Amino acid sequence: MIGCIRMSAFRSEEMCLAQLFFQTESAHNCISELGHLGLVQFKDLNPGATTFQRRFVKEVKKCEKMERILRYLEKEMVKSNIVIAAQKKEKEIVPCPRDVLELEFTFEKLEQELKEINRNHDALRQNLVELMDMDSLLRMTEDFFEEAESLLSCSEPPSEDSMCMTVTSRINSRRNSSVSTGGLLHLGFIAGVIKQERFPAFEKVLWRLFHGNFVLRHAEIQATEELQTKRGPAKKDVFIIFVQGDHVREKIRKVCDGFHASLYSCPNTMHERKEMSSNILLRMEDLRMILRRTEEYRAGALIKAADHIHEWSGKVKKMKAIYYTLNLCNIDITQKLIVAEIWCPVSDLTLVQNALIKGSEQSGSGVTPVLNRIQTQQIPPTFNRTNSFTEGFQTIINAYGVGTYQEINPAPYTTVTFPFLFAVMFGDCGHGLVMTLLAVWIITQAECFRKCKNELTDVLVGGRYIILLMGMFSIYTGLIYNDCFSKSFNIFGSSWCVRPMFQPHGPWHNETLHACDHLQLDPVVPGVYSGDPYVFGIDPVWNIASNKLTFLNSFKMKMSVILGVSHMLFGVILSLVNYVYFRNFQDILIEFVPRLIFMLSLFGYLVFLIIYKWCITVRSDVAPSILLLFINMMLFDYQSHQYYLYKEQKAVQIFLVVTAVLMVPVLLLVKPLLIYRTQMKTKQQVFGNSVNDQHGVDTRSSFSQHQRDETVGMCDVFVYQAIHTIEFCLGCISNTASYLRLWALSLAHAELSEVLWRMVLQVGLRFSSGMGSPLTLALLFAAFGILTVAVLLVMEGLSAFLHALRLHWVEFQNKFYEGSGYKFTPLSFDRLLKTHQE
Repeated sequence: MIGCIRMSAFRSEEMCLAQLFFQTESAHNCISELGHLGLVQFKDLNPGATTFQRRFVKEVKKCEKMERILRYLEKEMVKSNIVIAAQKKEKEIVPCPRDVLELEFTFEKLEQELKEINRNHDALRQNLVELMDMDSLLRMTEDFFEEAESLLSCSEPPSEDSMCMTVTSRINSRRNSSVSTGGLLHLGFIAGVIKQERFPAFEKVLWRLFHGNFVLRHAEIQATEELQTKRGPAKKDVFIIFVQGDHVREKIRKVCDGFHASLYSCPNTMHERKEMSSNILLRMEDLRMILRRTEEYRAGALIKAADHIHEWSGKVKKMKAIYYTLNLCNIDITQKLIVAEIWCPVSDLTLVQNALIKGSEQSGSGVTPVLNRIQTQQIPPTFNRTNSFTEGFQTIINAYGVGTYQEINPAPYTTVTFPFLFAVMFGDCGHGLVMTLLAVWIITQAECFRKCKNELTDVLVGGRYIILLMGMFSIYTGLIYNDCFSKSFNIFGSSWCVRPMFQPHGPWHNETLHACDHLQLDPVVPGVYSGDPYVFGIDPVWNIASNKLTFLNSFKMKMSVILGVSHMLFGVILSLVNYVYFRNFQDILIEFVPRLIFMLSLFGYLVFLIIYKWCITVRSDVAPSILLLFINMMLFDYQSHQYYLYKEQKAVQIFLVVTAVLMVPVLLLVKPLLIYRTQMKTKQQVFGNSVNDQHGVDTRSSFSQHQRDETVGMCDVFVYQAIHTIEFCLGCISNTASYLRLWALSLAHAELSEVLWRMVLQVGLRFSSGMGSPLTLALLFAAFGILTVAVLLVMEGLSAFLHALRLHWVEFQNKFYEGSGYKFTPLSFDRLLKTHQE
C-alpha cells in the first residue's frame, strides 16, 4: 500500500503553458499522437467565437453524422440479436482526413442499404399478413355462405336476433354447398378483416344506419405462431355482410374505411374460392422464401458490420476530438501554420516534444514542430497523478472540490485516515472479514463487472480498493474492541480472576452466589486483578460484565475525542506545509501559530487530561469527571473541595484559557491591520511621487477618492477576517463534538450486532432436540445471515461511510484545503473511449 501511495502526488503536478507551432499538413498526426499520450490540455485561443465561426465545424458535423449512423447500426444489431465483436486492445491508428471521406461513404452506403432492406422487408411482411388474412377469410366464410343460402331459401324475413347473431368460434363441421343465384332475394356481400376491439362499435354503427336490413357474421381468426410473429399480438376478426343494393354496399364500404377495416374481394362460387385459396397459398410460400432470403442478407450485412463497429466507433470518436481540438487553435494568414497553446506537466515536456516529432514524421512533413514554454499569470489547472489504487480516494477529494494549483493534496493521507475512521465506527472483525472478502472478489472480477455497464457495479469497481481497506481496518479495530459478531476472543487469557474473591482470601462464599444477582470484582483483593492489562485490545471479561455498556461508553467517547483532536491538529499542521511552500511566512506567524496555540490550549489540554487520568490510579468515588473539569476550566469555576489530578492544575488551566482567549484578537485584528499598513505605505509612495507632476487641488481630490475606495476595501478585509476567525474558533468546538459520532455509531453497531445474536441466532441454538430443530436452526441461521448483510453490512456500512466522508470534508479538510481550482482535462483517447463504453 505504501508503494501505491507513493505513486500518488502529495501535491498537484507543476504545470506550464507552452506554445505549439506545426504545419497544417502535420496537424492531424501531431494532435493524434498527443491524444494517445493523454498529457496535454489545449487552451481555447478563440473564446469569443461561436460554434459556426470555427474553421472545422463541417468536419465536426460529419463526425456527428457518422456517430448517428453508428448508433443506428448498433440499434439494428441489438434488434437482430447479433453479437458485437469485442473491442481490440491494441493501439488503433487514427484515420487521416482522406480516409474519413471513404469511411463516411461506407457508412452512408450501409445506412441506405439497411433502410432499403428494412422498407422492403416491412412491405413484404405486410403483404404476407394480408395474404394470411385473406386465407383465413376464405377458409372461415364457407359456413357463412352456407347459412346465407339457407336464409335465401326460406320465405319469412329474418328476425332481429338472427340478423345480429355472431359466430364466435370456428365451425369444425363443414357442408358442401353452393350459393343459389335464384330466389326471391338477390343479396350481395362485403367481406373483410377488422381488429377485434373495434368490432362492437362497428356492429353498432351498422345497426343504427341500416336498421337490421343486413346479415352480419364474424369469427375470430385463430392466431398461429407465425401470424403472431408477423402481425404482432393484435387480435382480428373475419366478417362478412350480406346486404341488398349497390348503394347500401357503398355506404358500408365507407363505414369500413372509417374503422380501418381491410376489405377483400371474395368470389361468389365455391370453385372460384378454392382456386383463389390455392393461389394465395402459393404466393404465401413465395413471400416466405423472399422474406427468409431478405433476413439472411440483412443479417449478413449486419454481421460484417459488427466485426468492425467498435473500430469504426473509436476512429470516429478520435476524429471528432481532433477536429474539436483544431477549432481551439489559430491558423496564420498563409493557412500553412497552426498555432496552439497547451497546458502540460513540466516533467512531461520531453514526452510531448517526442510525440510531436513522431506525428510530424508520420505525416511526411519536413518541418519539425516547435514547442516553446511561455510565462503566464493565469492559474494553471490542477493535475494529480493517480493509479487504480488511489483513483477512488482522489475522487472523494475532488467531490468536495478540485484542489487549488500546487496546494497539498489530501488524497494520500485520506487513504489511511478515511478507512480508519470508518473502521472505528464499524469495528467488528467478523463483519470486516466479510467486507474484505467481498472487496477481494470484486478486485478479481473487475473486468466482468465492467461489462455489466450498471451504475451500481461501476461504483463498486471504482471503489473496490476503498472497500478493501475499510474491511481490513475494520478487522483491526474489531480485534481492538475484541468483537466478532458480538462475541469476544479469549486468546491471551483474561487479567481478571474470580477465585480469589471467595473465602478465605475474599468476602464471597457459596451463599453469596445464591443470594445476589450481581457481584462486583474488587481489584484491591490480591489475585483478582493481575496488574497487567490484556495483551491486545479489550479484556474478554467485559463481554460478560453487566456494566459492559457503561465501560465501553466511557472508553469510546474518550477515544473519539482523542482521535478527533489529533485529526484536526494534523489538518492544521498541513496548512503549515502550504504556507511554507507558497512562502507565506507572514501567515505562519499571524494565522498558523495563533490557531495552533488556541487548539492546543483548550482541546490539546482536554486530550492530556484524558490520557493522564488513564495513567494514574484514582479511587472511583473521588475521581473527577473530565467533562466537568473542562467546563469548570472554561467558566473559571473552582470550588475549594474540588479534587485535582495534579499539583498546580488550577494555575495551569487559568493560564491556558487566558492564552486561548488572547489568540482570538490576534487572529481577528493583526492580519487586517498589517494589510492596512501595507496599503497606506504603498499609497503614500504613489502620491508622493506624483506631487511634482500634478496640481495640489487635483492631488488632494484624487487622494480623497482613493482613501474612500481603500476604506471600503478595508471594511471587506475586516469582515472577511472576522468571519474566518469566528468560524475557526466556534468550529473547533463544534468539530470536536462532531467527532463524537465515532463513539455513537460504534456503540450502535455493537448493540445491533448483539441484538441480532440474542434474538435470532441464539434462539436457534437453544433448540437442542426435536425433529424440527435442524430445519429451524437452518432457517434462523439464514435469517441471521440476511439481516447481518442487509442491516449491519449495507445500512450500517453506508452510514459509517457517509459519516467518515463528512469528517474528512468538513472537520479535516477545511483546516488547510481550499479546493478552488479547476481540473486538468487533457486530450486523451483512452479516457474518451472508456467514457463511450460506459
